[in-house]
Amino acid sequence: MLKPRIPVALEGWPFILLAGFATLLAAILGFRLPTLLLLAVTIFILWFFRDPERVSPPEDDVLVSPADGKVILIERIFDERFVKDHVYKVSIFMNIFNVHVNRFPFPGRVERIVYTPGAFYSADSVRGALKNESCGVVADAGNGRKLAVVQVAGLIARRIVCWAETGDQLGRGQRFGLIRFGSRVDLYLPLATQLEVKVGHKVKAGESVLGYLA
Repeated sequence: MLKPRIPVALEGWPFILLAGFATLLAAILGFRLPTLLLLAVTIFILWFFRDPERVSPPEDDVLVSPADGKVILIERIFDERFVKDHVYKVSIFMNIFNVHVNRFPFPGRVERIVYTPGAFYSADSVRGALKNESCGVVADAGNGRKLAVVQVAGLIARRIVCWAETGDQLGRGQRFGLIRFGSRVDLYLPLATQLEVKVGHKVKAGESVLGYLA
């Protein structure tokens, strides 16, 4: 039996408690308008860090979205940083209204974590894709298949959280991290992947089918 859990990401509680304390203090001091404004901020932060349960499709070869948001890029490239091969790169942009907990797209063993410090340009820009802070999880998906899931910081996002460690065996739809207040996740997939999404499609982490690994 699964244990019930509070549907809020643990990393969000410091922000929630701080905003809640400020709201309580303003209320005690009798500042009505600041109290209302701080209450609205507290509710927004609580909602922002929501972490709902998700059910992934049962098919063995299905590839699910690692993030909530909109597909902003699909292209064929040679990836030099992560899987070092010709791949499909699929980018998903998360706005402030999306759930920001990231989930792993396909069962695999983590081979390495690649953290790259960088700038904080807009995550949906070319400059942001090349120069922003990022954290990539490179995994062996079996049968010679490798994929990478890369969290990319953005203009507002200032904290990438990655719970995965080298050697971990991650399941499809398993939580592996989040990005505080932003921004995008890039997928690097084998060219044999059968993609089922197009630019502009909206997706949900752990549930939406991006395609199938051959």
